[in-house]
Amino acid sequence: MSTTASRPTSRTTTAPTDDTHPGSHPPPHPHPRPALLRALPHATPALLSALRHAAPALLAYLAVRGTGLAVLTVWAHRRNHGVWPILATQWDADWYLGIADHGYASELGTAHNANNLAFFPLYPILVKALAAVTPGTRASTGLAIAVVASVVAAWGVFAVGDRLYGRRVGILLTTLWAALPVGLVQWMGYTESLFTALAAWSLYAVLTGRLLTAAWPAVLAGLTRPTGIAVAAAVTVAALLALRRRFRLRTLAAAAIAPLGWCGYVGWVGLRVGRWDGYFAVQRLWHNEFDGGRETLRLVRRLLARDSTPELFLVMVTLTLVASVVLFALSVWDRQPVPLLVFTAVLLAIVLGSGGVYFPRARFLLPAFPLLLPLAAHLSRASSRHRALILTAAVAGAAYWGAYMALVWPAAP
Repeated sequence: MSTTASRPTSRTTTAPTDDTHPGSHPPPHPHPRPALLRALPHATPALLSALRHAAPALLAYLAVRGTGLAVLTVWAHRRNHGVWPILATQWDADWYLGIADHGYASELGTAHNANNLAFFPLYPILVKALAAVTPGTRASTGLAIAVVASVVAAWGVFAVGDRLYGRRVGILLTTLWAALPVGLVQWMGYTESLFTALAAWSLYAVLTGRLLTAAWPAVLAGLTRPTGIAVAAAVTVAALLALRRRFRLRTLAAAAIAPLGWCGYVGWVGLRVGRWDGYFAVQRLWHNEFDGGRETLRLVRRLLARDSTPELFLVMVTLTLVASVVLFALSVWDRQPVPLLVFTAVLLAIVLGSGGVYFPRARFLLPAFPLLLPLAAHLSRASSRHRALILTAAVAGAAYWGAYMALVWPAAP
């Protein structure tokens, strides 16, 4: 059901009457304030009210991630390893900082896993822009962006759950999202937090009937990660369904605008390297060809059936993938809103259908928070004791896996 914001009453002025003294001028009217400034007094109380409503979810989120950070810090200290490099400067964070420092490659090249055009531009642009006007290094700026974005994302996750099932489910959904096994990435110099924030608020705008509003964070999501096309697909499908019921130019505009970010970057890469399939050629250099899931199935069979001593981290990744498919089936069974199903379906298709590296795929699914809605709804109906046991286990597991991923697993998380 769509909602509409109330409009402030317009101010009217009266023209001078015939009694005005000849030669005199009407008193000057005060210059009207810009619309944004006029709206601020009305928006601020609503924003504070919404923040108070979401406060338990945000506090739960900070508690979960704070626990994970504490465990990582203690474990890193015992291994004589600094926490700061892990969070701010290693693996993908190093690639983004390199883009912020030196820009993108100007040609395709032939080196494997070496072309930075595979990384989308919004996050490094923000790092470069904010680092220019704030103290500290670009690494500290990048980490700060990720942490702030993670809180905004947690708020958006809560808003979606609260909108669909009520406040308790929203709080539980946020807590479960924070306690994912790879949740540490939310507080690293990566793009998952920024992407989830944009996706969550775009989906929330769709659920509240504001399709044109939803299109703009979809554009930004498309400039943040390759999976940004999943957000664009959700908004576009919602807009097309709305057009079937009633044609409106704003709805048509939403359908057209949503994919512009993703399509714009893919097109720009093609122009930069001088070939129409330039972005996909870059992905082939990273061995990220789409093979329909053949490589994923091969690795899952090997890890679960043939490998006598599989890597513990890869087992966790595999179980995460299997659980995601099961949770998607439950989401369909629960008849989640179509935009949420489209978002998670496209995200799953991209992650499971890729023939690329296997170990970061649990991280790639971190933005798929709607998959957790069936669990959150079930926990909301469970007893307090059952709910406490499940959440405690999830938080402890997230803290362990985050530290293990960063300190023990030899590759990038």
